[in-house]
Amino acid sequence: MRSKKILHVAECDKFIPPFIDFVNKHFEPTKHEFMLTGGMSSGNLKNCVNVHLSGESKLLKLKHYFSLILKMHQADKVILHGLFNIKIVQILFFAPWLLKKCCWVIWGGDLYTYQFGLRNKKWLINEFFRRPVIKKIGHLVTYIEGDIALARKWYGATGKYQECLMYTSNLYKEYEVSESKKTSINIQVGNSADPSNNHIEALEKLLPFKERDICIFVPLSYGSKEYAKQVITQGKEWFGDKFKPFTEFMPFEQYLSLLGSIDIAIFNHKRQQAMGNTIALLGLGKTVYLRSDTSQWPFFEMKGIKIGDIEKLNSLDSQKITGNVEIVKAYFSPENYKKQLTQLFDY
Repeated sequence: MRSKKILHVAECDKFIPPFIDFVNKHFEPTKHEFMLTGGMSSGNLKNCVNVHLSGESKLLKLKHYFSLILKMHQADKVILHGLFNIKIVQILFFAPWLLKKCCWVIWGGDLYTYQFGLRNKKWLINEFFRRPVIKKIGHLVTYIEGDIALARKWYGATGKYQECLMYTSNLYKEYEVSESKKTSINIQVGNSADPSNNHIEALEKLLPFKERDICIFVPLSYGSKEYAKQVITQGKEWFGDKFKPFTEFMPFEQYLSLLGSIDIAIFNHKRQQAMGNTIALLGLGKTVYLRSDTSQWPFFEMKGIKIGDIEKLNSLDSQKITGNVEIVKAYFSPENYKKQLTQLFDY
């Protein structure tokens, strides 16, 4: 019996090179092919025969998409890592017979553009193509069932739900975090300079504690520079030297050290976002506050993971939540991830 050929289609974002490494290590590389357009992590790709990165010129991009169309027809399964690229959406719009073998790995922003996208002419045109594609796509891949419900509600999506942790960034990792002798209460607000973090609103909730011995750490290394400036200006005005913004990318070990020093994290996103950060902090037993109207809230509740509601933030009490650590360790494990990928690849 001929083995299935699986085609992965993605922009080379930061999650993709580690995903390719995991698949090539734990599965048969000859069964998987990766067709990538350039992204922030193109330079991190290893030289593998099953990885194809589009060139930068118009001619090379045209050649890439022509090759992609051929390979999508030849593949037994097509895994779409996010639905941000309107050209790929348009290919599927005009070749709807491909949709039943397509799996949409839902990133978040590609779904929530329905709710939070700027409703201009471009949005309307994009949604004209996206709606029938999302409706008929064969499989919907995520581990947040609430996002599946929203895809069905907003787009009439009929695809089968495939539970999967999606990327290695969501896996629990055993961290050795040294105990610091700090006296301040360390608070992390948000994870990027994307306006969806709603930093100002989150910082307002900390104003009653501004006279306490606190340090507010705010990662702003990627996203909108203009928005980052606004957040920094307001944060400094309200909290002075207690406000600590990070505008440069931090080496992983340094960022890990920061997470280890955090007592309380506040993620004020109105949609599913920052899950890698959230899982890492919960895995360290940290106190995490989220909005209760997001799709990840019922997921954490269902798993028995204790999280705080931002609207009920009325103290800065925190303690290591060992129960969260054990649950995160079991569900977000490499073993469970490999099992889920096996089910996704073999159905």
